[in-house]
Amino acid sequence: MGRSLVKWLLWGLIVLVHLHGHRGCFEEERMGLLEIKEEFVRSTPNETIQESIKYLIPSGVYPLFGGHILPSWVDDHKSECCEWERVTCNSTTGHVTHLSLHNIWEFDVYFYYPFDFEDMVWFLNVSLFESFKELRSLDLSFNAIGGWIEHKDFASLRSLEVLNLGDNNFNGSLPKCLCGLKKLEELDLGWNSFEGTLPSCLYNLTSLQQLDLNGNQFRGNISSLIVDLTSLKYIDLSYNLFEGLSFSLFANHSKLESFQFRCDNKKVEIEMENSDWVPLFKLESLVISNCSLNKQSHQLMTFLSHQHSLRKLDLSHNGLKGPFPDWLFRNNTRIKSATLNHNSFTGHFHLSLCLNSTYVIDVSNNQLNGKLQQNIGEILPNIRYLQLSDNSFTGSLPSSFGNMSLLDTLDVSLNNFSGEVPKDLFVGCSMLSILVLSNNYFDGHLDWVPISNLTRLYIFKINHNQFSGAMPNELPNFVNIARLFILDVSNNKMSGRIPTWICNLTDFGGILMQNNNFEGQIPCETTTFELLDLSHNLLDGSLPLWSSTRLKHLHLEENNFSGSIPEPFLNMSELRTLDISDNKLSGSIPSAISKASNLRILLLGGNQLSGNISTQLCQLTNITLMDLSRNLFFGTIPRCFGHTLSFGIFDAQYWASGFRSGDSVYYLDVEINFVTKYRLSSYKDDILTYMSGLDLSCNNLTGEIPLELGQLQGIHALNLSHNQLTGSIPKSFSDLTKVESLDLSHNRLSGEIPPQLIELTFLEVFSVAYNNLSGRTPDMKAQFGTFDASSYDGNPFLCGLPLEKNCTRRDDSPTPMHSSEVSDEKWYKVDQTVFFTSFLVTYIMFCVGVITVLYINTQWRLRCYNLVEDCMYSCYFSISITLRKFSAYLYN
Repeated sequence: MGRSLVKWLLWGLIVLVHLHGHRGCFEEERMGLLEIKEEFVRSTPNETIQESIKYLIPSGVYPLFGGHILPSWVDDHKSECCEWERVTCNSTTGHVTHLSLHNIWEFDVYFYYPFDFEDMVWFLNVSLFESFKELRSLDLSFNAIGGWIEHKDFASLRSLEVLNLGDNNFNGSLPKCLCGLKKLEELDLGWNSFEGTLPSCLYNLTSLQQLDLNGNQFRGNISSLIVDLTSLKYIDLSYNLFEGLSFSLFANHSKLESFQFRCDNKKVEIEMENSDWVPLFKLESLVISNCSLNKQSHQLMTFLSHQHSLRKLDLSHNGLKGPFPDWLFRNNTRIKSATLNHNSFTGHFHLSLCLNSTYVIDVSNNQLNGKLQQNIGEILPNIRYLQLSDNSFTGSLPSSFGNMSLLDTLDVSLNNFSGEVPKDLFVGCSMLSILVLSNNYFDGHLDWVPISNLTRLYIFKINHNQFSGAMPNELPNFVNIARLFILDVSNNKMSGRIPTWICNLTDFGGILMQNNNFEGQIPCETTTFELLDLSHNLLDGSLPLWSSTRLKHLHLEENNFSGSIPEPFLNMSELRTLDISDNKLSGSIPSAISKASNLRILLLGGNQLSGNISTQLCQLTNITLMDLSRNLFFGTIPRCFGHTLSFGIFDAQYWASGFRSGDSVYYLDVEINFVTKYRLSSYKDDILTYMSGLDLSCNNLTGEIPLELGQLQGIHALNLSHNQLTGSIPKSFSDLTKVESLDLSHNRLSGEIPPQLIELTFLEVFSVAYNNLSGRTPDMKAQFGTFDASSYDGNPFLCGLPLEKNCTRRDDSPTPMHSSEVSDEKWYKVDQTVFFTSFLVTYIMFCVGVITVLYINTQWRLRCYNLVEDCMYSCYFSISITLRKFSAYLYN
């Protein structure tokens, strides 16, 4: 009886302890937490880094710095440390069991990634955690930690079950101290800079269930590690330098649920059984991307037909071949996401069973063909993301697409679809936010009214099709599509006037309507776009009087705009690209051009602009491409071009804005046409960020070429041809070390070609044709060895290769004469043999010529005889009379 009473009392005490828990905070652990906070405060980024970070992120998402971090952690005995933020204690013992110190400065992950972690690396004092004897979970991720000091480690944390060191800046080899954490179940080392091979002692972590090594530089063979860690449920080996592996190593891993291996390149070989192998595990997630998968057969793994628990499958970018694996979906009806893009699957895209659980299917960039099954809408009733782009599908879109009521993204671009777009697509898919029909053969007049039902539509692209007709002037409930970010109807056969409703779209990303037959004037008085492309249409009238703080890229080239460039039109502080070339614009460049200080690309060629080239252009210090060609500019080239214009390289973020959906990114692409190397070239994406050039050709510019142009060291193309420039070619042009095209032809340049130009090792096109240059051409060395005579045509006083005219200069003699020898020579001293020979030949030829003429013409011969006879008698009588007079004089 007594023992039973004692037993019940003990049980009651235990229950009371569990009910009320430990109300106090251990002083040692409380002080340890305060020391940890002080450690983070001391490691706060300096002011310079803070300003750099704030510059990269928008207002309202600034991180916490200094004393603002962990505000509930205060040195007050009345403050219960177990109630502090990011701290979890054991309700029974009161000891700290979980510390979640992830992203302690609360950076916004999306905006923070452009900043370099290396600029704020610090080293953690791990001894601060020694007081937490019952700590089971520690999360230190995303804090820019580069390592730990005082040679301390985590060996004292024997109870640790979860350790997250991901998204930091740890480098070097993996510390062996981690091997002492025998109870460790989850280890996250992802996105650091660890390198070398994994220590063999990791094989002792037999309790390990989750291992994340993603985003490091580990190398070597990991086969033995995988074989021994049979408790693994989740493993991520992505983005490392491992040699590869065979999937047969997981034969005894009955608990394995998720395997991820994303490769940086396709050199990493992963072999998976292709026979009737039935593994013990039941995978829920399998991700192998951008690797060399099944190098010998390139076939899809048949063991997947037994993975009935599979929810996520990503085998993209692996070069897999064979017919589309419809069996994969028959045997895995609960699959939620299937990503098979960028492979070489062939045949029809056919699904035989209804897949109610499937939300994502991506089979883009394969070789699938044929028509889509008519009941695809019933087969995929809950699909949200459907990517069919870049295949060879034909026929029309089935009307059953309208049954996909949850569809968010549909991309069927780069196929051979034709016919009209079914109205059911717009009526039934009310959740649609991205619709891409680009690069097909769709035709007909767009029925725009149903689009008003798409209240979530964000991106609408129908470019490069055969749609025709006009866009309606009004849209019923057009406010419903005010969320549109991209509207692209370019490269179709559309006509009529631009509707006024596009002017009312707020916070709009871009409107692309180029390469159609739109006519009339631009209706908008204001604009909130980032990109507007109305180029290659039939628009006319004057340029709009805009003044925008949002517009970044404006393309109005190849229309019929006329009149002068209005100054308000240039009052756009965020403008990066302005292309109004090939219109009928006249007048001079307004001084307001200097207000567009962020301008990178200025294309005014092919107009009737005149006057001096404005020195205000020199204030465009960020310019990369400038085209003023084919106008009526006169006067000299401003010398300030060389002092202020940089023609440098800029980051791609200046050229495009983007929107991400799933694994796809949709960009507002900026494409520029610029004449270089005698041809019109198109530049976009990353290539545009590296291209730079100045084109002043086909004007009436006079004067000398400024020496300062030689300071444009980042320029790739320089064209000053077809002007009236005089003077010599500046020697400073030898400093244009990156120039690839240099055209100075059709001017009035004189003097010699600077021999220093042979130092331009990137030069591919060079022309000084049709000038007044003289002297020797540059040596046929380096790039100049590739230029033919056409580069020098029209310069009669040039000589040397590749011209036929040889140079004859005094210093060409191998043994020059001394001055004493030159002074002894007589100017009249000639070679007598040569003289008499030439005289005799000339005399004989003269005589033969006279005799021949007299022989042929008898009248001339008679006159010649009479003339000779008269001369003889005249000479005879003259001599006779003279002699008689002389003799008479003597006798007298």
